[in-house]
Amino acid sequence: MRATPEEILPVELLDRFRSRAAGYDARNEFCREDFEELAARGYLRLFCGGDDGGAAAGMAQAVACQRRLAAAAPATALAINMHLVWTAVARLLEQGGDSSLRTVLTEASAGEVFAFGLSEPGNEAVLFDARTVAEHQPDGSYRFTGTKIFTSLSPVWTRLGVLGKSTGAGSEQLVQGFITRGSAGIETVEDWDTVGMRATQSHTTRLNGVVIPSEWIFRHLPVGPNRDPFVFAVFAAFETLISAVYAGIADRALELAVLAPLERSAGMDGVPVASRPGVRAAVADAAMSWESLDAHIRVVAAELDDGVDHGDRWFAKLVSLKIHATGAARELVDAAASVSGGRGYFNDSEVSRLSRDVAAGAFHPSSLESARRTVATAWLGPEQQE
Repeated sequence: MRATPEEILPVELLDRFRSRAAGYDARNEFCREDFEELAARGYLRLFCGGDDGGAAAGMAQAVACQRRLAAAAPATALAINMHLVWTAVARLLEQGGDSSLRTVLTEASAGEVFAFGLSEPGNEAVLFDARTVAEHQPDGSYRFTGTKIFTSLSPVWTRLGVLGKSTGAGSEQLVQGFITRGSAGIETVEDWDTVGMRATQSHTTRLNGVVIPSEWIFRHLPVGPNRDPFVFAVFAAFETLISAVYAGIADRALELAVLAPLERSAGMDGVPVASRPGVRAAVADAAMSWESLDAHIRVVAAELDDGVDHGDRWFAKLVSLKIHATGAARELVDAAASVSGGRGYFNDSEVSRLSRDVAAGAFHPSSLESARRTVATAWLGPEQQE
């Protein structure tokens, strides 16, 4: 029988994480103690099979776990998310009969920590193009030169998945591979000093001619949108698990929105804060927004586990979930702040920290503009040029 999210992440563990979150944020420090506790409990093996010491989790169980973790420590959940995304990609590919990333699950089981090195400054195409140059070498390896941003888990990753563009032999192609920590040419620029999600320590990574051996090159893709199963797996894993983090923030925001009026003193008129019409309306609106998000993310996660075939419309569904989750989370945090009174404005309050953490949602792919293009194409077809 699979362990429940409550067994995987017990209350006493989450209480420790919540108690440390403010300190990590104030010191702009990596969530090292949280990471070490999660690694020791086998949480990084969430998607790995039982034979490898993992939880053999599907997407629905992983979403429930990440929501639970994010409700206690959003930045810790977001950092761990990037490792979990790679293992989820491998799991989704295997689910479809593609074992090309089986090594990711094997290595994660052995303690390797995976991170994403796909985002680049000025590259909104993300998976469909790259500014990083990948030069083919005579022995089949590739030499990568470029800059990657938002590299979460910078202090601890051991395998960094990167994408580069090769222009050899007169044609362009995208090359995907894994860099091993310690390889020559890797430069970490410790520039992560952000408004929120500070404990992820998602520093910029510069690749100065970093060589990836042929055995660590796992995909060659055409430039531009394509139907490769890897592309779908990355979209599905990234958008769903990112949404889980923000759904967890929404979960906690609703709890705080309920607790704050009950804990505040009555006003001069003697009316309890929880009985004021404006407060009740704000909490009611927040709760209805939460219900919608809760249902949405559960459906998408279950359909991924069940292998439901939505064809090309899957991408529209995935980006819609991400936009919904990040937007609803912000709405719920704003509601919690509005009913908290002046105390919620202080930097050391949890709702104040959540208001900064939730702002990061706008910067994860897909952006609202990109999502609109994806959804419009799914429903209206490609845009026609005159």
